[in-house]
Amino acid sequence: MSAAADLAIRMARAAFNRALADADLKAIEPLLARDAILVTGSDSAVLAGRRAQLAAWKREFASADRLIYIRTPDRITPSPVEPIAMEEGAWEGAAADSGRTLASGRYSAKWREVAGSWVIEAEIFVTLG
Repeated sequence: MSAAADLAIRMARAAFNRALADADLKAIEPLLARDAILVTGSDSAVLAGRRAQLAAWKREFASADRLIYIRTPDRITPSPVEPIAMEEGAWEGAAADSGRTLASGRYSAKWREVAGSWVIEAEIFVTLG
């Protein structure tokens, strides 16, 4: 396993979590590949492309009932043959006003190193709580 890839992806995930907490679309944008795909945890809605995801986050950030999502990686598995890696972990969504966890589950994310930076190509979430 590449320790450098593991650290870089964990740092990028922490930056994504901070951006979600801060409602910072400009910080999210460079962490997503242009054609990134996200499959939501409850209804399996597919958000295809960076633009679609940014639009969804913009709506979420404006919501009176906004949740703050945190993804916590358990494992990063870099590929020994391609500039890609798999991240697996737990996620939770907490109410912005109270901090009370309202949803949680597991996720997987596929990352790709592009020009020295790691970006998310795909994420899939499963709601378990």
